Amino acid sequence: MLFKNLILYRLPENWSVPAAELEEALNRRPLQPCSGFDMQTRGFVACGHEERLLYTQGRHHLLALGVDRKLLPASVINQQAKARAAELAAQQGYPVGRRQMRELKARVTDELRARALTSRRTTHAWLNLEQRWLAVNTTSAARAEEVVETLRETLGSFAVQPVASLDSPAAAMATWLTQGRVPGRFSIDQDLELQAVDGGGATIRYVNHPLDSAEIRSHLGTGKTPTRLGLVWNERIAFMLQQNLYFKRVRFLDVYKDDNAQGENPQEQFDIDFALMTGELSQLLEEVLTALGGEERAPVRQAA
Repeated sequence: MLFKNLILYRLPENWSVPAAELEEALNRRPLQPCSGFDMQTRGFVACGHEERLLYTQGRHHLLALGVDRKLLPASVINQQAKARAAELAAQQGYPVGRRQMRELKARVTDELRARALTSRRTTHAWLNLEQRWLAVNTTSAARAEEVVETLRETLGSFAVQPVASLDSPAAAMATWLTQGRVPGRFSIDQDLELQAVDGGGATIRYVNHPLDSAEIRSHLGTGKTPTRLGLVWNERIAFMLQQNLYFKRVRFLDVYKDDNAQGENPQEQFDIDFALMTGELSQLLEEVLTALGGEERAPVRQAA
């Protein structure tokens, strides 16, 4: 289970829930299928090889939020409603009014909802109790907040805050590109996105391109700012750092060349992957924040 994207939250210092208690809480909120009138349901689904709702390895937990959503496009509802409106207008001898049209749409929606197909998506989250991280495997802020909100509803309170750095990631990335180096065990990769800050929205992307050219420094000098930059940590993990401190396209490099990283069966491989991921990413995240001047600590408010 290797995460490909990361949105980070900081757990409060006093947050400590035993694994058994956390798993018991998750078991009280399993994902239920959509009923006839539900458009969406969400709850926790099995993760790991034991088919349990919480996978634990030391001070690290893995959980997964499942969301079932009925596929009922507005275009289908409108098409059906217009067809019925035409029939009704012919029967009553005058066009359908706004109120009648709203009632038709509501009736069509109710009828189609019961027959609609359901799609499921799953979002994994990693709790690092040692360093007090919550990392969600997504680049969608809405999906990350969905995980946080469901955990808050399940646990009664879950006071986490999005992680922010003292230095602006965009300003730091511009400095790194200008100087041609990154502090610590990081190196600049070959992917970059620059955006104009004048409100025009002009965007320049470099893919698999050396980023030490005078052309890039010229763009920086004329007011374009980095919105994402490819980096490599310790020659082991490549990733894209975004201006909002999200991590995208995380790739573990050459980690399976070592025989110790090869499991004899899927269960053992899952254990190895999770240990590898948590061990490596724990170091990477701390070093990224150090390179960005440290973490901006916001007062944590307990949310019920």
